[in-house]
Amino acid sequence: MAHPSQLGFQDAASPVMEELLHFHDHAMMIILLISVFVFYIILNMVTSKLTNLNLLDSQEIEIVWTVLPAMILILIALPSLRILYLMDEINDPHLTIKAMGHQWYWSYEYTDYEDLGFDSYMIPTQDLTPGQFRLLEADHRMVIPVDSPVRVLVSAEDVLHSWAVPSLGVKMDAVPGRLNQTAFIASRAGVFYGQCSEICGANHSFMPIVVEAVPLEHFENWSTLLLEDA
Repeated sequence: MAHPSQLGFQDAASPVMEELLHFHDHAMMIILLISVFVFYIILNMVTSKLTNLNLLDSQEIEIVWTVLPAMILILIALPSLRILYLMDEINDPHLTIKAMGHQWYWSYEYTDYEDLGFDSYMIPTQDLTPGQFRLLEADHRMVIPVDSPVRVLVSAEDVLHSWAVPSLGVKMDAVPGRLNQTAFIASRAGVFYGQCSEICGANHSFMPIVVEAVPLEHFENWSTLLLEDA
C-alpha cells in the first residue's frame, strides 16, 4: 500500500512491476543527464561574453543535435517496447478470474470453479478492526496462489471503471460491454491494495481492490471452504 509522503513507487510484488521500476530508473537517469546538460549550456550562454558574428551555420553541430536525440529516444523506446510485450504476454494461465466493476463495488468470479464468486465491498470506517486500513479494506479479498500465472478478465456493468493494483503492475480499464484481459504473477505472499482508477461517479473513491496472495495449498483450502458454504 502507499504511505504518507511517499515519493517513489510501491515495492514490486510481480516480475512485471520489477521491470517497470527498472525502466523508471533508466528513464529518470537519462532525463537527469539531459536536464543537467541543458542547464549547463544555458548557464554558459547567459554568463559568457564571447560572441562570433561570422558563424552562420555548422553542419557538424546540426548532425550532432539530430543524431544524439535519436539515439537517446532509441535507448528509451527499446526497453519500453519490451515491457509492453511482457505485459501483453499471457501464456497458459493457471487461474482465470473475472472482475466486474459496479457502482460502487467489485465482483469476482473464478471461472475455473463452478459457483465460486462473490462481491467485494469496502469496509466502512466504523466497522474497521485494529490494523485495517481506512478506504482500502474490502469485506472479501481476491485470493490468488503465489508464483502462479493469473489471468484477470475485466469488464463493467454500468459505467467505466479501472482495475488497478500498483504493487503488481496491473491497471486495466473496465468498459461496459467489452472484456479486457491482463495477467500477472505474484512473486511473494502478501496483501496488495488498489483502487478504481477511473472516475466513475460519486463513490468512486470507495471501491477498493484487495488482492491476497497465499501459498497454493492455502488457496486450495480457501476455495474448498467457499464451495462448501455455497
